[in-house]
Amino acid sequence: MLLASFAILIGLPVLLWSASKFVGGAAAVANHFGVSPLLIGMLIIGFGTSAPEIIVSIFAAIQGNSGIALGNAYGSNIANIMLILGLTALISPIAVRSEIIKKELPVLLGITFFAAWQLLDQQVSKDDAFSLLGLFVLLISWSIWHGMQGSKDALADEYSEELNTTEGTVKTHVIWLIAGLLLLVASSRMLVWGAVEVAGFFGVSDTIIGLTVIAIGTSLPELASSLIAVKKGEHDLALGNVIGSNMFNTLAVVGIAGTIQPMAVSADFLYRDVIVMLAATVALFVFCIGIKRQGRLNRLEGGVLVAAYTGYTYWLITAAFI
Repeated sequence: MLLASFAILIGLPVLLWSASKFVGGAAAVANHFGVSPLLIGMLIIGFGTSAPEIIVSIFAAIQGNSGIALGNAYGSNIANIMLILGLTALISPIAVRSEIIKKELPVLLGITFFAAWQLLDQQVSKDDAFSLLGLFVLLISWSIWHGMQGSKDALADEYSEELNTTEGTVKTHVIWLIAGLLLLVASSRMLVWGAVEVAGFFGVSDTIIGLTVIAIGTSLPELASSLIAVKKGEHDLALGNVIGSNMFNTLAVVGIAGTIQPMAVSADFLYRDVIVMLAATVALFVFCIGIKRQGRLNRLEGGVLVAAYTGYTYWLITAAFI
């Protein structure tokens, strides 16, 4: 138990640090070779902030821990919206100016409902997984098309400002990219092993561990990037990071894990956690789409999201020990 706890305490910060180095290195290398800031932001940064979830879920699926794989992906989606955007909006209300963000919100909503519909038979089959990955390819193609248009947008401007602050040589960035990826793999294996051992010790399901400790931990990059972005006045970047991460989690993380090994879905997970994820996504859409007004997430709405997440976490912890 002591060794497993140590694995979580060491594995999680190393996972987050290595993800940051991996993303920074990849974005800087792409920027050096003239890739558009919008394309870098929507693909490399969007993928990179979900890198912890992807690697953790891959190793969880390989080891047969489907609860961690699914709990990590969908738990991160819930935490991203309710906890991270909620806390960010409490600190500084988030205004939605980007037309790309307004187009991505309905796409995220549709993807979330599709993923929930797939789980009605209480499993993620290989056919389900391949259909998620097919949608992921379409999403990537759409992102590349947008990124190559070169059109001006608030989100593109904010990505450009972030990339212009990057320092260092290409060689340095390549080294950090490779080192970050290797450390991502090593720390993910350590984290999954520790989480499974702790879950077994306390007699709780690995799904609960995935939904709480691992989901919140792997969502910390989104929290850090959102708080920094809002502090700089880059509201669309804060929201875009979360939307992109949730799309990647739903399509790529679950899709890749499902192709490795089909995953069973418990009734509790379907009728509790999936419904909470749907409700959080619908709430985000309603708050930010801006019908007859500018889209925004104000302090009151942020407070509601954080309060709801607190109640949801209490529900999980109570259910785990009853």
